[in-house]
Amino acid sequence: MRRKLYCLVILALAFTASRAPAAAPLAEKYLLDGKLAEGAKALQGRLKEDPKDDQARFGLGVVQFLQSFEHLGGSLHKYGLRTEKSFLRAPPQVKEFLAQNPNPETLTYKAARQVVQTWIDDLVKAEATLAEVKDAEVKMPLHVALIKIDPFGQDKPISAAFLLGRLEGLPPEARKQAEKLVVGFDRGDVSWLRGYLHFLAAFGELLLAVDGQEAFECGAHLLFEKVETPHTFLLENRRGFDEAGFGWADHPLWSDVVSFIHQMTRLPIKEPARTKAALEHLEAGVAQAKEMWKYILAETDDDNEWIPNPKQTGVIGVKVTQEMVDSWLEALDEAELILKGQKLIPFWRGKEGERGVNLRRVFTEPRTFDPIEWVQGTAATPYLEKGPLTKLADPRVGGRLTNAFGGPFQFIGFGFWFN
Repeated sequence: MRRKLYCLVILALAFTASRAPAAAPLAEKYLLDGKLAEGAKALQGRLKEDPKDDQARFGLGVVQFLQSFEHLGGSLHKYGLRTEKSFLRAPPQVKEFLAQNPNPETLTYKAARQVVQTWIDDLVKAEATLAEVKDAEVKMPLHVALIKIDPFGQDKPISAAFLLGRLEGLPPEARKQAEKLVVGFDRGDVSWLRGYLHFLAAFGELLLAVDGQEAFECGAHLLFEKVETPHTFLLENRRGFDEAGFGWADHPLWSDVVSFIHQMTRLPIKEPARTKAALEHLEAGVAQAKEMWKYILAETDDDNEWIPNPKQTGVIGVKVTQEMVDSWLEALDEAELILKGQKLIPFWRGKEGERGVNLRRVFTEPRTFDPIEWVQGTAATPYLEKGPLTKLADPRVGGRLTNAFGGPFQFIGFGFWFN
């Protein structure tokens, strides 16, 4: 199955390999060299010279987006993410890029929250840069498989094409085709990336909204080599998951896992303002997802499109039909109404159709997060109302939407692609 997927990827790469790329934008030099910090400075300098250069602004936003993951990875390495002693061991060909820090700093709960906060700040910074792109005709062709990032901040930037060349079972031409792949990012893709930035920032805000200190103190040692915890015995005689069986000697590991999961099922709200910030990001993300299609549907060219309109081919050769677009926009309209509290999510207990959950109030009036009570239904009690239910709950509407994409799994896949 995996080899079939690889073959499809190679065919998609071959489909676009012969297309001639446009002139390389300033950002690409630094992206291909993996020198994101230098690229950010160069692009900021360019914008001081010419504030109307939206290609440079687009490039700066992309660089800042990738920097957010470099900064996050560098922090995880700094605090000793257990890539060798906790997770299943990485394949030998990529292990060198996921090496565990042999001398990490001690991770405290306060420091862990700061890591997440820095990530959010980076995402917001990139989104603010992209928000200033005004040129509807902006273009930025990039050799995407050659873009390098330093995943752990160890001055070892790598690209997707490089990793493809080292994976077992892939034909040698896979890397060559990847190296030729050019995506012609345009104004629609600015909105696409802004939407993703908002959704990621919303996730970060929700992480910081809750008080996870007990979960941290009982379970962070599973993921990090050195952590601050009152339960110091947890740091003794630890075994990796790939070394563990189900005998008595492995009891501590699995009991730690169960304890961590247990702690994560009841998280008090620490900063309620953050759930409201998350809601704002989600609303902005939906707005950008809708704006994206306004620009994509207006396009008349066919220039190595990342997401094509029904009249375009697209860089990966996947056909997008008008029915798909209409169905997706319909789903976005409903999502917008749900986030505004104008449509309710059907409640899964009691008489069908009599009441629904006001999702907006879940964010604006947050309470202790307890997924078990949400499954039972009691956690939803404060948010139950009578009112119009989202039509996405209608099996006929849901079936029509998913059928437009070929089925529910394809709908989910296109959803991640479309944003």
